[in-house]
Amino acid sequence: MSASKILRNTLFALLVVGYVYYCQRYISATSFTVEDTTYYSLFDDAMISMRYAYNLAHGFGPVWNPGERVEGFTNPLWVGIMALVHLFPVKLNQAGLYLQILGASLLTLNLFFVRKIIEHFTDDLLAMLSAVALTAFYAPLNSFGLLGMEVSLLVLMISAAVWLILKSDTKFNPWVYVLMAISTLVRFDMAVPYLVIFGVLFVTQKENRKQHLLWGLGLLALFLGGQTLARFLYYGELLPNTYYLKVEGWNTTLRLLRGGYALVQFAYFHNWALLLLPLSAYLFRRDWKVTLLVALFAGQIAYSVYVGGDAWEHHGGANRYILPAISCYFALFSYASSRFIDNFAETLFSHFGALQYKKLLVGVQKLAFLSFFVLSLLTVNTLLGSWKSIERWSFGRRPDFVAGNEQYVRVSYYLEKIVTPDARIAVTAAGNIAYFLPDNYVIDMLGKADASIAHGPVSMSMGIPDIPNMQPGHMKWNYKYSIGELKPDVITNIRLGTQEFADPYLDDYIYITIGPRIKLYLLIGSPNIKWDLLR
Repeated sequence: MSASKILRNTLFALLVVGYVYYCQRYISATSFTVEDTTYYSLFDDAMISMRYAYNLAHGFGPVWNPGERVEGFTNPLWVGIMALVHLFPVKLNQAGLYLQILGASLLTLNLFFVRKIIEHFTDDLLAMLSAVALTAFYAPLNSFGLLGMEVSLLVLMISAAVWLILKSDTKFNPWVYVLMAISTLVRFDMAVPYLVIFGVLFVTQKENRKQHLLWGLGLLALFLGGQTLARFLYYGELLPNTYYLKVEGWNTTLRLLRGGYALVQFAYFHNWALLLLPLSAYLFRRDWKVTLLVALFAGQIAYSVYVGGDAWEHHGGANRYILPAISCYFALFSYASSRFIDNFAETLFSHFGALQYKKLLVGVQKLAFLSFFVLSLLTVNTLLGSWKSIERWSFGRRPDFVAGNEQYVRVSYYLEKIVTPDARIAVTAAGNIAYFLPDNYVIDMLGKADASIAHGPVSMSMGIPDIPNMQPGHMKWNYKYSIGELKPDVITNIRLGTQEFADPYLDDYIYITIGPRIKLYLLIGSPNIKWDLLR
């Protein structure tokens, strides 16, 4: 093995070890202690999936409340993986740790594919290390991937599929479609990158078009059709409940405008110039392989716009719809920036007649690239004009979403002490509270696990001036139904900004403190509340 290859492998290994250490620090920073018990809690949406997984593992099926069939998740294979964790004698407060370790493992494995992808385009050492490091330490990817979301698996699957395609070159490889078909079991909307890959390969590999039609469209129809049939037979719906919650009743034009607004936010905070830089790769090579990476990233952006974006853009960076293709973006970004800087330096030296100073030229190129890499790493991981995300990224602050997770776990901890298993609990932040109270019937007032809410009308004001306040999946509520008709024993909180809509149905409730900084609504006279413990 040559000295240069040993150096390349050593530096890559050190980067991977550094990332594993970062994951360990991240997981530790996202844990917290409630009354001497350490909890490993995931992103709240992931905890919704965990409740479904808990019920599945305990023989109730993939349901939110035993006896009711509402598909409040869009990640069936991920729920299945979560269910496997619950088959082991793991305490609820520790189950999340295993999903975090799994997420860290998947994200680490993804770095090996990122290396393979960038090395297919260039043998530049710094470009390879840049692509790997930008992917590894991209804050949104870690925020979701290390907090139990299926993003960690999806980004790996797309990276692996791209590597298989690049490795096969012009040869047909059916395993690409097998892998991407399985990815639709993780999320139904992975059909988007599936179709992007199919489209690029079908157009560019003319000699293999029959195989692409047979395998590509055949497997897609089989997997999507099979899921749809299974969903209809079990849940009685053709699409997940979350689809109706996020899309149904929302004006298409407004939804697209909200998606466009989210894209502008992403591009602005990310930096427009950096976002478009990968397109400069066409200046150096114009082939279908560059197009594949560009199309995959562009496809995820287009899908994000179509669904109206996500509810968490204000945290900065790529949202959950864009993240699965982020490795493609950073690989192309590093390749393009490396070539651009090298060519610019050569042109500059040529202008001054100094091309004979080869060592100086190489040194300038490397120094310029390293400087640009550091600038890019900081820029893509921060909100413009705010250092909060940088502080979270470097553990100067607690990572995103952790404070909310801790508060929800505290609510469940103190609630468990004062309610019986027959108590019905209404929530807006559904995941953590519901998961840590598995024996209680839980009412999701924002409809992710409630078909009546999901199929109902959008409840918030819907006009162009309201676009900045729109949060997909959090815009439907019906307190007349959730509180007035269902009469929960406990209401943990009312969605911010909707108190006036809930007030008419709260006459039978008392707003009371049940623990440190925990105040909620209890149904007066409920036999499912241990009132003597509140005196």
